[in-house]
Order: sequence, then C-alpha cells, then structure tokens
Amino acid sequence: MSQPTFVFLHALGSSHREWELVCRHLNGAPCIALDLPGFGERVEEGYADVAAMADDLADTIRRHRLTACILVGHSMGGKIATIVAARAAAGEIGLAGVVGVVLVAASPPSLEPMDEERRTQMIGWVDGGSIGQDDAETFVVANTASALPPELHDRAVADVRRSSREAWLGWLERGSLEDWSGQVGQISVPALIVAGSEDGDLNEDAQRRLNAPHYRHADIRVVDGAAHMIPYEKPEALARLLLDHAASLAPSVLPSGFVDILSSDRVSRRARAAMLERTRPVSDAGLPWSDTERATVRALIAQILPEDVSAHDLARRVEATITLGSGDGWRFADLPPDPEAWRQGLQTLDTLTGGFAALDHGTQAEWLDRIANGDDGVASTGPFSPRQMALWFQDVRAEVVRQWAALPSTMAAIGYDGFAVGGDGPRKQGYRRTGANDVEAWQSVEEKIA
Repeated sequence: MSQPTFVFLHALGSSHREWELVCRHLNGAPCIALDLPGFGERVEEGYADVAAMADDLADTIRRHRLTACILVGHSMGGKIATIVAARAAAGEIGLAGVVGVVLVAASPPSLEPMDEERRTQMIGWVDGGSIGQDDAETFVVANTASALPPELHDRAVADVRRSSREAWLGWLERGSLEDWSGQVGQISVPALIVAGSEDGDLNEDAQRRLNAPHYRHADIRVVDGAAHMIPYEKPEALARLLLDHAASLAPSVLPSGFVDILSSDRVSRRARAAMLERTRPVSDAGLPWSDTERATVRALIAQILPEDVSAHDLARRVEATITLGSGDGWRFADLPPDPEAWRQGLQTLDTLTGGFAALDHGTQAEWLDRIANGDDGVASTGPFSPRQMALWFQDVRAEVVRQWAALPSTMAAIGYDGFAVGGDGPRKQGYRRTGANDVEAWQSVEEKIA
C-alpha cells in the first residue's frame, strides 16, 4: 500500500514555507507544499480565480500521479481543497488517489465570513502597490494568539509583503465571496476540520456551520492556544492531528497500481465514483440493528470469509444495504422481506445457540453446518423453522460475499480489472486479448496489483 502524501495549500498572504515546521513533525511522511498563483515563488503569476486554483491543484495531483494523498488546506487553501475533494468523489479522472482532507482554519466553499471593516482595511493596504512592513506586521499579529518566535514572525511577514497585489485583491474582492456550496454538495471523502481556540471569523463555530455540513464524515478538533495561523503557532500539535487522520484512513488506501488503472480513461466517471464510494467508512448513525445483532453478524462474517477481512466494517455495509438499501432484487418465497428476514434469522440463531457471538470459532462452525444442512435435529426455538434457517443462512452467505467482492480492496487483492473496459468516450476499450494469463500492457496485474 502507498503511504498517503500530504498535499499542503497555504493561506492568503502566505506560501509553502508556512508548512515547513509541520512537515518536520510528520515522521518522514511524504509532503508536497504548494505555492498558489500570486504567492511565494509564483508571485509573478498574479491572481488566479477559485476555479483556476482548483484546476491547478487537480493538475498537480495528476502530474505527480498521486495514488494516495490527503489534501491539507489552510484558510484560503481550504476552499480549494474542498472543491477538488468534491471533484475527486464525483469520479473525475486522475483524482482517485484523494483519500482524505484536512481543513485548517479553512475558508468554506460558501462566502467566507469576514468583518467588512477589516476587509476594507486589508484592501486599502495595496493602494500604493505592495503591502508595507507595518501593515504586514498588523496582519500577522492579528492572526496569532501570541507573538511568534522572531524567525517565524519575520518569515510570515515577508510572505505577506511579497504577495501579488492582484492576488491579494482578487481573493478579498472576489474569491472569498464566491459561493461554491451548491457545486460541492456533501462529500464522502473523510475530513479532519481543525480550528484555533482563539480564531475570530473562522473559529470552531464557523467550521461547524460552514464546512462540516459539506462532509459526510467530519471530525472537528480545536487547537488550544492558537488563532488563525495554526501551522506557525502549533506545528507539532497540528502534525499529530494529521498523522492520526492518516492512520484512520489506512483501510481506504488501495495499491498504487490498482489506483493507476482506476484513475485512467478506461474507467467511466460514474463507475469510478461508485467504486470510490465503497472505500469510504460507513457510519452507524441511523442504522437500526442492536449491538447484539451486529456482534452476531460480525461472527457470521468471520465464519464465511478469510480471517484478514475487516468484519466490523463489512457488517456495517451489510446492515446499511439490508435496512436502508434496495437489496439484491430477490428473496426466497418462504422468507419475509430482507430487513425482517435478517432480524428474525439473527434472533433465531441467538436463541438456538444461547448467544452465537460468545461461542468459540469451532462451536460456531458446527452450528452453522447443522443449519446449512437443514438438520431436523435443530429445534425451532425462534421465529424461523429449520428449513427457513437453512434458506436464510444461504442468503446471508450470498449477501456477505456480494458485499465483500464489491469492495475495491477485494478486487485489487484478486487482480480483478473488469471495471476498466469502458471509459466515457464513444467507443469502449474492452479487451483485445482474452486467453488465460494473456495480460495486456495496461493491466500489468502481476506487477501492479498482485
């Protein structure tokens, strides 16, 4: 598996240099810190609007062929990170490697909250051209909870001063006021949202109101003793949060070769989006099964599938499909509809065995063998008869394997690439060679996947 690369986007008036201390505390994790147009080493490029900055980030991901990356956006950069995350989740070509997002005191996809008097003041700083020393000092001091060490203070002030006048005005007068919330919608990519305890406009409350609703999975953390310039103020604390977030995303990271194929033009946007959706965590919120029922399902999965399968994650996927989804389109005539059949089957199994999940692995297997064979010696001590239990367990096996086989991680493990035979073009690529073990160049199954 690829270790995710952190891709850093800076704030207004800053540059890639604001991330240097954070990267030092990331234990060698790969990092790419970018300068956005008009800032840092790209000051001569002037203003790029929000769409252009998002395109710039997407092109960077494609150019570096990042098969696992976490987008980290600070303030202005947060808006750009969210827009590109939405594009990745929607299946845009070349972005399948975006596995997570971190928003640091981030501007939302909607209008950025800002005191209008302060906005007017900041716009006035460039009336004479570039930002002066005193105004740059004012900006840094206003965005920190306490004085930075002299070296960091000077670095932050220098970045503010060398900001392009066009880029500074462009963000304050246009970019920060653009509303992308409709295009972004709600994103399935998991997000860590970080706020400084002493921040003003983009504090915890603003993050909960304006950024969190755009993410289906959002973990909100507050860094004590920090205002808006968290990467300078609390780099070590921020790095710890980044590493924790990366660790939580490990199950969604796919082999790099598999992501190369998934990101290619051989896969349609719709298929890519659907497959990426299956790598996202499933929340327990709104799911109806009890803890006992879930434990029983996890035990069943451990009997049906190999030992290295995450039974906890798969159990949630099964529950969501059975109780909230459309099902697989059929059922045994002797069983009720799936939601009721599963609850009655689980109840019967627990009653029959005296608590299935608590039994040892071997005893569980013996019971399931008897149930699968329709053993008449199995007393009807629950809602289902022995015959109904045999049918139900047959359906359980089919559903568990169906959910497992649909996971991109399973496809990668077995070298399956049948999803990559038709992109969005008028002609579908298909396969040219169909003999056993006759691998085409684009597949490279042995090298890239197995």
